[in-house]
Amino acid sequence: MRLITVLRSDRAYPFHFLNMAKTLYVGNISWNSNNESLLAHFSSTGIEITSVNIITDRQTGRSRGFAFVEIPNDDDMQRIIDEFNEKDCEGRKIFINEARPKEERPPRHS
Repeated sequence: MRLITVLRSDRAYPFHFLNMAKTLYVGNISWNSNNESLLAHFSSTGIEITSVNIITDRQTGRSRGFAFVEIPNDDDMQRIIDEFNEKDCEGRKIFINEARPKEERPPRHS
């Protein structure tokens, strides 16, 4: 069992995970993409996709051009990378990597 601490708003939340899903970073997605279309694109291989989350701008609600896709295991993660990295998705060449943890940044002062 691994203990992972997630930092949010200067508070730490511990989480225990026995089997943690693998997260992929998908960059350069089309502005017209939505969670359902991206899910359909990756599901076409028959690989189980746990979730798809396109990151959007808070003010406009428009896609910021990247997403995170959760895959249940390492083998499927590598298969998705091999099959879709630098390939066309809705008219754009997408880039796929294993997601890295968000780096801590100093607090912003307003």
